[in-house]
Amino acid sequence: MNGKQITHRTADGVRIPGTWRHAFICNGGSYFLTDLFIYADGLIDCWGLVTLEEFEEKLRTGWVATTLPEGAQASAHELASWKFSEPRTGLTPELLLAEVRDSIDQLNGRPDSTGRCLAAVDAFLADRTEENRAAARAAFLAIPTTQRRYSLGDMDSKDWPLRVLVAGPGNRTYRPADPPVTEEAYGRALAYFEERARRSTDYRARVPADGPATPHAPAVQLDQTFPNEPLADPGRLALRNDYPAPITVGEATYPSVAHAYWALSVALPEVRSEITSADSAMAARKLAAGTPLRGGWEQARTAVMTSLLRAKYDQHPELAEILMATDDATVIYDDLHSAFWGDNAGRGRNWTGRLLELVRSELHMRRTPIPGL
Repeated sequence: MNGKQITHRTADGVRIPGTWRHAFICNGGSYFLTDLFIYADGLIDCWGLVTLEEFEEKLRTGWVATTLPEGAQASAHELASWKFSEPRTGLTPELLLAEVRDSIDQLNGRPDSTGRCLAAVDAFLADRTEENRAAARAAFLAIPTTQRRYSLGDMDSKDWPLRVLVAGPGNRTYRPADPPVTEEAYGRALAYFEERARRSTDYRARVPADGPATPHAPAVQLDQTFPNEPLADPGRLALRNDYPAPITVGEATYPSVAHAYWALSVALPEVRSEITSADSAMAARKLAAGTPLRGGWEQARTAVMTSLLRAKYDQHPELAEILMATDDATVIYDDLHSAFWGDNAGRGRNWTGRLLELVRSELHMRRTPIPGL
C-alpha cells in the first residue's frame, strides 16, 4: 500500500527489496516522526530491525505509536518540533499491522488482502452461491478499512460496487450510513463487474504499439570466466569480452575485446603495445591497472566499448549468430572486477549486458532492414 516508495537493504551480499512509510516512534514520552522501513524478508526497521512478531509487540506497547495524546511533544528529524493539538489519526495498531502485512505480501509478489478479496469476488461471480458470497464478504472485510476505498483502483466509484456485491440484495454493507441494498443497486454493481471484466480482457489482449515492454525470452547469465583458447562450439561463452576472438580496430589487431578496451584506455603508447600482446585478458587488465588512463576515459569508455562490441560481432558472424539467438533476453553480465560493467548479483550497473543487448538489436535490424535507416 506504499506506491512507488521503493528502497532496499543488503544482507550477506543479497539485496532485500523494501518499501517505507511514515510513522511515529514514542521514546521517553516524546514522539518522533520517522520512516518505517518494511522489507520482503519480513523484517521491519523501526529504529532497529525487528521481526513481524516483534513489530506487533512494538505496536502493542506504543513504541510505534498510533495514538497521539493532546499536548504531547513531537519532532521530525530535527527539522521541526511541536506539541499535538486536537490530534486525529485513522490508524489503530491492528490497522497498521494489517497494512504492513500487505506491504510484505506485495514485496514478495504475493496477493495482498485486496488481491485475495478480488480473487474471492471472481469466484463468486463465476458461481453465485451464498457460500461464495460469504467468502467474498469475509475477504473484503479483511482489507484494512483505510485501504478499502482503493481496492478497485477506481477513484470515481471507490469501493461502492464491492460493498454492494458482497452484501447482496436486502442486506446492509459494512458502512452504517449505507441503506439496505436494493435490487437496482445490486444490478448496477453486477453490471460494473461485468464491464470491468470486459475491459480487463481487452487490456490483456492489447498489444503495445511498438511491441511488448518486457522480454519474452528467459534472462541470459554470462558468468565470469577466463577463456584462453577459442573453442569449436563455445556457446554463450563466446559472448564474454575476454573470449579470444581477435578484432581489428583502426590499424591494430587485438586478441579480444578486453585486450582492445584495456589497450585503448591507457595514455602511454608503449604500455598499449604490452597490453595488446598480453597472454590473457586478465594480464591485459593488470597491465592497464598500473598505468595512467587516457584523458577523458571515464566519459568515453561506454562509447568505446560499444564500438568494440560492434567490431567483434561484425568481424565474427558466427559469434553474431550466438548473440542473436538470445532473442530479446535480458543479458546479465558478471564482472568480478567492475561494478560498472558487471551486474554482480544485482549490485552492479551491468553496462556490458546492456551494450550487448544494443548490439544484438542492431544485428537484428540489419537482418530485417527498415527503409530510411
